[in-house]
Amino acid sequence: MTNTVGVIGLGNMGRGMALSLERGGFSVIGTDALASTRDALTKEGVEVRQTIGEVIAACDLVILSLPTAAIVEDVVAGADGILAHARKGVLVIDTSTSHPDTTRRLAVKLEAAGMRMLDAPVSGGPKGAITGTMAMVIGGDAADLARAEPVLAAMTAKRVHVGAIGAGHVAKIANNLFAAAHLLVAGEVTRMAEKAGVPTDQLLQGINAGSGRSFITEHSYPTWIMNDKFDSGFTMKLMRKDVRLSQELIGALGVDLPLSAKVAELWAKSADSIADDEDFNRIVELGTR
Repeated sequence: MTNTVGVIGLGNMGRGMALSLERGGFSVIGTDALASTRDALTKEGVEVRQTIGEVIAACDLVILSLPTAAIVEDVVAGADGILAHARKGVLVIDTSTSHPDTTRRLAVKLEAAGMRMLDAPVSGGPKGAITGTMAMVIGGDAADLARAEPVLAAMTAKRVHVGAIGAGHVAKIANNLFAAAHLLVAGEVTRMAEKAGVPTDQLLQGINAGSGRSFITEHSYPTWIMNDKFDSGFTMKLMRKDVRLSQELIGALGVDLPLSAKVAELWAKSADSIADDEDFNRIVELGTR
């Protein structure tokens, strides 16, 4: 296993992963589409290159941290992407929240070029990335996962292999749909209780002692919502994108999931009152603005 790891995409998440890898003893070579982002990481001591081709030439294991499935596809299969600079033996690990069909399609193309792929989307936000405490759900071959394990261990606290290539992205879409629904319900439940005379802090003590508790009630409310910080580092725009991904997957599978459809409808309509760049936890205020 090489000690040099490539990171393509050095935004909030990619930056944290790159710095966690360096703390873990790995050398990192990164790149990003934005010159300002590349410059910022250079100032933090990360070796940065201008192009994807330079990263592929120097690294046997390359991590992707990108905002959308379309960008992942362009980075892998675009005119100046990974496949254009294919080198046998390179293992590509996509930590983005992407579409499983995109993942499977790209994995086939990479394999034809002598490269391998894992889909390994993460949870934990920028704080989890910078502290190496993220959770990761992984799809792909067990041998590829074993090869990547030392690198993944430097970035994450929990790793779960959920199946073949694409399964990681299915699991991440499911996770984010759960979180999107939980936030909506939590916002309504707390308003109901407040109207009935039960303060939110006391309500959550009761809920967190019972079967209704969740990450939202145990962590999100005290960390970002009740103190009015709303600084998780994950935006409404990104969560809306993830919820749309869930609907694309559900549609492709041909299943009728009316509650999920309603969740997606509410997140889409929230754009009328909650801006894209606001923290995604602001969804608990839907209907109050």
